[in-house]
Amino acid sequence: MFNADLHCHSNVSDGTLTPMAVAERAKANGVDIWALTDHDEINGIAAARAAAAALDLRYVSGVEISITWANQTIHIVGLQIDETNPQLLQGLATTRGGRERRAREMATQLAAVGIPGAFEGALKHVGNPDLISRTHFARYLVEIGRCVDTSEVFRNFLTEGNPGYVPHRWATLEQSVRWIRGAGGLAVVAHPGRYKLSSLAFGAFFDEFKQLGGSAIEVITGSHTPDQYGYYVKVAVDYGFLASRGSDFHSPTESRVDLGGLPPLPDNVTPIWHDW
Repeated sequence: MFNADLHCHSNVSDGTLTPMAVAERAKANGVDIWALTDHDEINGIAAARAAAAALDLRYVSGVEISITWANQTIHIVGLQIDETNPQLLQGLATTRGGRERRAREMATQLAAVGIPGAFEGALKHVGNPDLISRTHFARYLVEIGRCVDTSEVFRNFLTEGNPGYVPHRWATLEQSVRWIRGAGGLAVVAHPGRYKLSSLAFGAFFDEFKQLGGSAIEVITGSHTPDQYGYYVKVAVDYGFLASRGSDFHSPTESRVDLGGLPPLPDNVTPIWHDW
């Protein structure tokens, strides 16, 4: 099996390991081709590329862009990007803007339910202050014993209808695909099974994504159940999308699937790496 892992995170965004440590873990786990896809940030790419070269691990530059579509946050991965592209850099900088304001509002809500100091606590878990996120708050709530793990946090806090949830207006789908394609990359819908969209809405989303020049969807991902693998194989075939594969690894102790630990793509889809 060709072991491609094209979706994971370092401490440049909301992972816990450095880009070098993620590269070393990918190599140790038998990954053949690897992409670091930090959230709205490309500052880990140089270190990731250098580490991969030293390990004789094939590397693909990547990013994961947060977008808002139908009032939901959806993630679009860009692969094979030129991380020096000015439009991409400006777009990512704009997307990162507003995270501190949002984080302070989250902390205010948590203080109102008896959890003071959450902003400062979350910052202790942040590698890049520009990218403070719900994950960093979740780690703080585990640290102080409010929840046993981050899964419990997201069941009770930081999600819609619960304390600490503050929506944010991210990039648009059109912007994300334009930035990725303008940087020479391929746009990929990350873990589509995670989004709470109706079948009708999903159809509209995939239609728009394809019309904008989107290339692929993640079929095999750490965020999907085995039942969802087959469903998104059918989506890929029906829409003519290439298929991607990625663990969405964040941490040795938090992630559902380790780097390189996914099953292979089925034979009836075309891998995104088929012509690389």
